[in-house]
Amino acid sequence: MGFEGHRVVITAAGRGFGRTLAIRFADLGAEVFLSARSRAAAERVRDEIRGRGHSRVHAYACDLADPASIRDFASAVAQSTDRVDLLVNNGARYLDGPDLLGASDADIVETVASGATGTLLAVKHFLPLLLESDGPDVVTLVSACAAAGHHRSDAHDAFYAAKSAQSLVECVLFAVGQPRDCFIKAFHFEQV
Repeated sequence: MGFEGHRVVITAAGRGFGRTLAIRFADLGAEVFLSARSRAAAERVRDEIRGRGHSRVHAYACDLADPASIRDFASAVAQSTDRVDLLVNNGARYLDGPDLLGASDADIVETVASGATGTLLAVKHFLPLLLESDGPDVVTLVSACAAAGHHRSDAHDAFYAAKSAQSLVECVLFAVGQPRDCFIKAFHFEQV
């Protein structure tokens, strides 16, 4: 499936999975609005995508733990487009370490705020642009870290608390490519 004419917003696209999603959507013809905590990280990915021959890619700074930063991101995107067809909530600040007592209160608050509150605020502030689309979608990517008994990484307990499932690029592309009357609640992957 191609995404020609689609306008896609991806949070936390400065590296890893978000970067991969931004590249794939651009390769499939979408106009991509990507964010990262630092503008420099977002611009590196934007430049990488432009180097692949795609000119319709935009880079923004957005700290998902900061409500003002989320509002500013949505407002800046609204100055460049009249609609968003897909919002991909990919971001959550990672916090490593096995000991709850070893993390500062600020680290815990920022980790939970970015993954939980930040996701809700991104939907809220992009909703006016999504409602202008003929077929809007919201995809929220979360990690298995929140599944009961899942402790197969070095993630901190606060990161586990901010997450609840795991997904892959092909699943996102599959889900948003389905007919409008198809509803996919979740994909679940088991580690082997």
